[in-house]
Amino acid sequence: MPLPKNVNFVTLDVYGTLIDWETGAYYAFQKEADREGLTIDRNALIPLFVGIQQEIERGSYELYAEVMRRTAVRAANDLGWDLEPSRSRFLPDSIPRWPPFRETNAQLERLAKKFSIGLLSNIDDKLLGATRRHFRPDFDLVVTAQQVRGYKPDPAHFKECARRMGGKRGWVHIASGYDTDVEPCLKERIPVIWVNRAGQKLDTGQKKPTAEVKNLREAVKLLGAG
Repeated sequence: MPLPKNVNFVTLDVYGTLIDWETGAYYAFQKEADREGLTIDRNALIPLFVGIQQEIERGSYELYAEVMRRTAVRAANDLGWDLEPSRSRFLPDSIPRWPPFRETNAQLERLAKKFSIGLLSNIDDKLLGATRRHFRPDFDLVVTAQQVRGYKPDPAHFKECARRMGGKRGWVHIASGYDTDVEPCLKERIPVIWVNRAGQKLDTGQKKPTAEVKNLREAVKLLGAG
């Protein structure tokens, strides 16, 4: 499935694509653990965080802030830290401080000059609103998990986006998450550029994205906006 010849709308995932959530979440855990003199192993935390979060999101819908609180408690316990649930707010409270990648704003501005742009994110409206303060451009469309009451890879984000745009013609999605974004895009026949920052290797049977790049700058250049 090639990129459209005439791209007019570009949507982006937020956390991992525009925002360095791994650094943000790690620093939040370590800051809270410092209160007890504990050291958090980043390499152990990140895969735990991802797995627990995705398991919780597959259940009945609840706000992302609550998903984060539950993730904090379970990840801490798995790391040998008996975190009291009453202290778990440190994680959702940290999200507004999660930093954008250095390239993010310059590349968003390049996209915004040439296309309509939008955000499709597994988060609630309030927390995304706080994160958007890091971005210089405005967005023409925003779809959150709270709005569709579900989490990617469920296709609800993509179906709602297509509904608001009046179809899929000229639409390209940019995202770093293979499971959460690339796979559902391929199933919905939406051209998708995979920002594979970590150099993840696909397993046998996993379909290739429309295009694969190492960073957002390469994605923007591929679309002719760099």
